[in-house]
Amino acid sequence: MIAAAEYEYRIPNNENDSMPNSLHFSRRTLLAGMAAAAGASTVKSMAAEREQSGSAVQSGRRDVIVVGAGVFGAWTAWHLLKSGRKVLLLDAWGPAHARASSGGESRISRTVYGRDEIYTRFAWESLDEWRWLSGRSGLPIFHPTGVVFFFGRREPYVEQSIEVHRRLGIPLDVLDRPALAKRFPQIAWDGVELGFFERYRGILMARRAVQTLVQEFVAAGGEYRQAAIVPPKPDASFDSIRTAAGESLSASRFVFACGPWLPKVFPQILGQRIFPTRQEVFFFAPEAGDNRFLPAHLPGWADFNDGDIYYGMPDLEGRGVKVAHDLHGAPIDPDVGDRTPSPQAIADVREFMKRRMPALANRPLVESRVCQYENSSNGDFLLDRHPQWENVVLVGAGSGHGFKHGPAVGRYVAALVNGTNKTIEPRFSLQSKAAQQRRDVH
Repeated sequence: MIAAAEYEYRIPNNENDSMPNSLHFSRRTLLAGMAAAAGASTVKSMAAEREQSGSAVQSGRRDVIVVGAGVFGAWTAWHLLKSGRKVLLLDAWGPAHARASSGGESRISRTVYGRDEIYTRFAWESLDEWRWLSGRSGLPIFHPTGVVFFFGRREPYVEQSIEVHRRLGIPLDVLDRPALAKRFPQIAWDGVELGFFERYRGILMARRAVQTLVQEFVAAGGEYRQAAIVPPKPDASFDSIRTAAGESLSASRFVFACGPWLPKVFPQILGQRIFPTRQEVFFFAPEAGDNRFLPAHLPGWADFNDGDIYYGMPDLEGRGVKVAHDLHGAPIDPDVGDRTPSPQAIADVREFMKRRMPALANRPLVESRVCQYENSSNGDFLLDRHPQWENVVLVGAGSGHGFKHGPAVGRYVAALVNGTNKTIEPRFSLQSKAAQQRRDVH
């Protein structure tokens, strides 16, 4: 939990304002910062602890089997391993594979969530571990580009975001339209009243992050295998799972973090509560020599207009500028769903760029991807015990915004598995998941 800070909240005077100029710190804030630094030191010491934790779990029966090596499953396995558990991590196709919700290139890491303080906290608390993992990788996992979020009017979401960040002591720059235009001239600011600049956030390289974390997990003494499982039968007890190859794998506890496959693994309880939807993202090549769209000049961004959101990222690692419409698409089967980009979606994004990034509107499409969200009824995660089996935890419903929260989710789920957290956050409970979609979390 981040301690609340006492400070004066104001708009920064210029684009070079550092964090102390955006916040006036009190003694209480300084103490909170010292506590945060201590937490960061703990994260940085993970590598030094790996040998000790690995030796602690090399003998005896597996304690936990985690099914699904996406961002939620991998971070859960990591935190369980660090707590001294003997952990087996399974995935049917491999960490962050092409059809996984954790696959693909990049994700925005932001803390702006309106009134939804729990997601602001989770995202902020995850940053140190993302930075640590980035330092373990040969190539960057976290690009500290910053994130700009902008609005057509000063709507309730804006006020709620400011209040939550003030309460938690998280820096957030509020910029009016002239300040936005001065700082980011490559964006056309027509119809925008104000925006947020989250200077300490940025972009996560999704596939690289998950694959690196699984490597760290194995190096620290965890066990990883590629294997598909057979959906469990509703028996009276649960002490093993069976693979598609016929092998029985036993453990004391189980975590199922299967992304859009969760409804297929547990159709009776999740078949009508998690909704995989088709999502299309596109990458456009800037003109040769045009450096306005490089990470040094363009942060991650989101155009938030009464719930109709377009978002994107700079030209990271020469892949092109990413642009997408954050609108729940048609239902998709993650196994056999068509992943061919649609002409209508491309046309929709180009029409948006004519208004907001005109220099890219007619540039070549260099890459596209059809992935999926696995949505809950309202956008809240599912992090709860199975209603029949106390030793089974269900993890999923990332709902298109889950990736950035991976470290905090993994820590939360590990505490559920270990019994150190016996109370389920109501918003993460299975009971709160309805059969009709009404998205509330953005």
